[in-house]
Amino acid sequence: MTSGSIGGLGAARPRALAQAGSARAARAARAVWARPELLLALGVAAALNLWGLSRNGWANTFYAGAVRSMASSWHDFLFASLDRTGLMTIDKPPLAFWIQALSVRVFGWHSLSILVPQALMGIAAVGLTYDLVRRRFGRAAGFAAGLVLALTPITVAMSRDNNPDQALILCCVAALWFTVRALEDGRTRWLVWSGVCVGLGFEAKMSVALFVVPGIALAWLWARPPGVVTSLWMRVRALLWGGLAMTAVGLAWPLLVTLTPAADRPWISGTSDNSIWSLIVNYNGVGRVTGQAGAPATAGGGGGGFSSGATGVFRLLNSALGGQAGWLLGFALVAGVGLVVLTRLRRADERTGWLIAVGGAFAVSAVVFSFASGIVHPYYVSFLAPWTAMLVGAGVGEALRPGAAARAFGALAIAGGAITELVVIGRAGGSVSWATPLVIVVCALAVLALLVVAFPARVRAVIVAVALAALLAAPAAWAVETLGHATSSTFPAGGPASVGSFGGPGGFGGRGGFGGRGGFGGRAGFGGRGGAGGFGGVAPAGPGAGSGSASGAGSGSASGAGVRSLFGGSGAAGRGGGASGAGPGGGAFGADSSTLRAASRYAASHGGGTVAVESQSSAAEAIIAGETNVAGIGGFSGLESSVSASWLAMEVRDGRLRWILADTGGGFGGGFTGTGVAGAAGSGSGAGSGIGSLFGASGSGFAGAAAPFGGSRAGAGHGGLSDGRTGSAKAFAIAEKVGRKVTVTVDGQSVTMYDLKGKASAILAAAR
Repeated sequence: MTSGSIGGLGAARPRALAQAGSARAARAARAVWARPELLLALGVAAALNLWGLSRNGWANTFYAGAVRSMASSWHDFLFASLDRTGLMTIDKPPLAFWIQALSVRVFGWHSLSILVPQALMGIAAVGLTYDLVRRRFGRAAGFAAGLVLALTPITVAMSRDNNPDQALILCCVAALWFTVRALEDGRTRWLVWSGVCVGLGFEAKMSVALFVVPGIALAWLWARPPGVVTSLWMRVRALLWGGLAMTAVGLAWPLLVTLTPAADRPWISGTSDNSIWSLIVNYNGVGRVTGQAGAPATAGGGGGGFSSGATGVFRLLNSALGGQAGWLLGFALVAGVGLVVLTRLRRADERTGWLIAVGGAFAVSAVVFSFASGIVHPYYVSFLAPWTAMLVGAGVGEALRPGAAARAFGALAIAGGAITELVVIGRAGGSVSWATPLVIVVCALAVLALLVVAFPARVRAVIVAVALAALLAAPAAWAVETLGHATSSTFPAGGPASVGSFGGPGGFGGRGGFGGRGGFGGRAGFGGRGGAGGFGGVAPAGPGAGSGSASGAGSGSASGAGVRSLFGGSGAAGRGGGASGAGPGGGAFGADSSTLRAASRYAASHGGGTVAVESQSSAAEAIIAGETNVAGIGGFSGLESSVSASWLAMEVRDGRLRWILADTGGGFGGGFTGTGVAGAAGSGSGAGSGIGSLFGASGSGFAGAAAPFGGSRAGAGHGGLSDGRTGSAKAFAIAEKVGRKVTVTVDGQSVTMYDLKGKASAILAAAR
């Protein structure tokens, strides 16, 4: 009897749990269907993030190559190694790429296996943004916030890209969501979960995740919502638990790397001392704010790419950043200031804690991106987009409250949004000029209607909705245009195709720009294969001698072997300038794919071993193409990581590295000999070889110090970044000195490598 009863209870328990789970799922489904506005916001985000996603291919090939290696080796997975041998990590922590690599393991090696998780994270961030705002300001406010985030151009671009930013954003939005839950009931567990999410954000992109911490801490310590009775000590203790959770999660991977002997893990990319703490504090930390160079921060302008324009209060509205996330900054700023006035930051006001947490994230992000003198790529403002959307949603919620103060609040917020939007439209190159009269007329009428007439609540809601729709028309158009083309692999940007990695139409990365289709380094670029536009040529030329000329801002000719680097292809002349000389072939950051393929296959058939090249970007392209024995050991462009000779000798001795590919003019501006660009801003000349900085700051180049295209400079040897880093040039020079030189000719192309087998002791001796 007893035994049967126990057996019956054992059988009933799984059924009860299943029924309880089904009931919870049903309640959740009913809650979602009860909020059609949430479904609409999520649907818009899904359509923008997923439509034609395969058009982006491998997106950022640097990270895609790492994901392929991580998906094929648990050692590479754990340490985020770019190469199959595990010689060097990528320059970011692994969380975002763990997700992508696991997806590849489950669904196979395909671009959608990498990109779909990113798109889904973007959709999830929209859902959390909706609920975070709804909890304080109502469903209409939540819908406005979710829709603004979904329609922000850079949000769409980053959700369709494989950079780690989308994982960072989702983690930080979740951290604020848990903070708002903690402010509702005072429970410590919510604050602990908030700390966990910040820690995960740190594991996605390091220091930028900490931007949300000041607001969270201040909100928790200051606010005293009704019904939540806790002492100061209890709040401090809860905050300490949250901080402990954040620290434990955020430092888990760095501590793992630190405790692993250097011989058993890859070199830490972006460092000269192989320390994860250098990567955290310098390369991905204060260096980004205080002036560190990377991919040349002085180049570019326009709509995207390396430069985000001059620092200052209005930086977020310039042509590089404004079109990405600056459209509604005025609305968000007025809403934030207005809420400070309305709440007077009273502790008992339920809006106060929310405002401090969200406003803190907004303020810290806006100030850093406005005044940072280091590397600030335009896509960084994707981190500002959620907080902007939340403040816009809060502004909509406040504008719909009864009373004259709410009407004035709404009118001022709409006016602020219209002002910043008109500034952004004016700097967007005319692509959305049609929205100017729409914004002026609709927003002016809305402001007058709110200030002059006390309309009923429903009519006021329609007025605010129409005004917000007018303000969203231009960014929505840019968001939709993002779907029509593949975004830049390294520097994604939302908007039309002309907003490329180096700028707007005709600019860096535009159709006739630096790196664009007819630009420097593009198909018809400086030394490219012909074509029209930018510095491209109209006369085709092959890998041997060739010449051509074209009219434009200047004229020029090119002859020689061609320079297959960022500043070359295979020998043609271009509009705007010319070049002459000879140089080894290289890709945008070093050796091109055909060179690496030839080297890799020669090594595979002559004893095996890994082939090292300076640029990790070049190695990543080869890894994607299926070359498993290629590694980059100089950092992203070949200049960021400086491996030591002792480390090189260790890797050679242990059999992880055998071949060194000869200097291919890797990095920015290397491998260039002859006259410089004429026309645009003067003339310049440069002579030399090896790795130089973008505009000839050290070593070879094509410009002087005074102006990007003016003056002259000459030099020889390895140059570097403007902050003095030269990559692994010294280690490569030693390897080339002691290694056995091998020259291979494949399809008429010569490739020079150095065989280091058995040369570990010679490398150490040469380094002394």
